[in-house]
Amino acid sequence: MLVAGLLGGGVVAGVDQLVGGQGSIPASTTGQSQSVVVNDTESVNEVTGAALKASPSVVTIAVSGAGAGGSGSGIVLDDEGHILTNTHVVTLGGQVSDAAVEIRTSDGRVFPAEIVGTDPLSDLAVIKVDAPDLQPATLADSDALNVGDAAIAIGAPLGLSGTVTDGIISTLNRTISVASSAVPEELSDAPPEEEGDGFNFLPPEGAETPQNQSQGSIYLNVIQTDAAINQGNSGGALVDAQGSVIGVNVAIASAGSAESTGNIGVGFSIPINYAERVAREIIDNGSASHGFLGVSVSPAASQNSAGETSFSVGAEVAEVVDGSPAAAAGLQTGDIITSVAGMPITDPRDLTASIRMQAVGGSVPIEFQRNGEAQSVDVTVEQAEG
Repeated sequence: MLVAGLLGGGVVAGVDQLVGGQGSIPASTTGQSQSVVVNDTESVNEVTGAALKASPSVVTIAVSGAGAGGSGSGIVLDDEGHILTNTHVVTLGGQVSDAAVEIRTSDGRVFPAEIVGTDPLSDLAVIKVDAPDLQPATLADSDALNVGDAAIAIGAPLGLSGTVTDGIISTLNRTISVASSAVPEELSDAPPEEEGDGFNFLPPEGAETPQNQSQGSIYLNVIQTDAAINQGNSGGALVDAQGSVIGVNVAIASAGSAESTGNIGVGFSIPINYAERVAREIIDNGSASHGFLGVSVSPAASQNSAGETSFSVGAEVAEVVDGSPAAAAGLQTGDIITSVAGMPITDPRDLTASIRMQAVGGSVPIEFQRNGEAQSVDVTVEQAEG
């Protein structure tokens, strides 16, 4: 059980330097309880300071419908009450299309919420509450992250609100595929799945993964971290040492096949630059856009490989769709795509994830090899299906 404490003015003075000199912690001025407990203000560390800054912007989400229920996490985006979370949180892993949602803030207040919109291709969603004195999260620039940077996860794993765990960024630009009942089984830009592909969403705590439902796959370019993440952390914040949000926690790798398998030090978070773009489009338009290139690809073997190999060094174009952005840019069969918008491409899944991250109508630099010669081209992507 979590024990909430009251934060006094002395705590503000003790952690002022750690939280960026802002000089205020909401609970210290409102008298409301806070889940980050500080008993010794003389030994506050970097993680404590980051948690004190970010925790008021992280909420616990309760979802119910169709005889099922569960809990996840969310991030306050603005003082209008918009909260960012995962699609699989507000749909109970795809079980419910119109769920009842409520949130509990870090200071213990409870409010009903409405679903503004969901985006299955990114597994992101936005909900909204009518609540005073919300503290919007400070968002970092996830394009400026380094491997080895501090990573602190805040959320409600196993329903335990206000839980803080820490680690590092293990790698960047990791591509994962996750089965999702919210998308069609076949998408025009999806590479073929191979046995052993895929990772687990973090189902809302208390929810069960739907059985025997039609499931497609979504492809996500993510931050990998060893900060402990478990069921119920979904939609919660991954923050840096300054308490600024760098990602939205979304999935884990597990040592077994059961969804109940817990943290093994391999967790995944959607970069906040991408998540913020999707969220703003949902708020403004009711839906989000995702780029479409118009090629079918296969893994590209290295020239140094002899016969079959387990390693791929790019996405080899097998077909270019007539009238597609790829055709307009002059990509050809046999080209090996190695980079999209600065993100390395080592296999077809990398390509799908990186293209879907792009906003429709944007010009995207693509690097490729043709007959062994490195080339580049700018492509204006169109809207993906789904």
